[in-house]
Amino acid sequence: MTARAPILTLHSLPGNRQRGLLTIGSITVPAAIGRSGRTSRKREGDGATPIAEMRVVEGFWRTDRGPRPVTRLPMKPIARDALWCDEPRHPLYNRPARKPLRASHEEMRRADGLYDICIVLDWNLTSRKRYGGSAIFFHLARPDFTPTEGCIAISERAMRRLLPAIVPGTRLRVI
Repeated sequence: MTARAPILTLHSLPGNRQRGLLTIGSITVPAAIGRSGRTSRKREGDGATPIAEMRVVEGFWRTDRGPRPVTRLPMKPIARDALWCDEPRHPLYNRPARKPLRASHEEMRRADGLYDICIVLDWNLTSRKRYGGSAIFFHLARPDFTPTEGCIAISERAMRRLLPAIVPGTRLRVI
């Protein structure tokens, strides 16, 4: 008999639609969420975190900024030319890409360190819908936990604490 993969659950904080608490097992950590809070009608560029249950797919990390995170998830080093396409009309919409790319995109090797550890969530990934939202990641938060563009973000310390409990099959549930 195979054990079920754990579920990460994100609850919004009452009175602050841009913050939440993320729980897995007995561990609960503060999180930043989208500048527009949560939504059940996610659209490209709306700044909202989708209310959904998303499969944790894989991760990326900056080898020049820290050791490989301890996790059973597939993890890849972030290449110098790594991008993530967020242009709904482009064939690579909501997919990894490489420089040069003229279409709108996210830089994966960010100067601000937010993607030093970045976990890809299966939002609009398996079956893509144009303008359905892209680059919904579970990544590192700014020190003051300012809102994201729709992702879920936690401190690096919390991320390194949670990742050993995250395995293939883990889902992140935003409620």
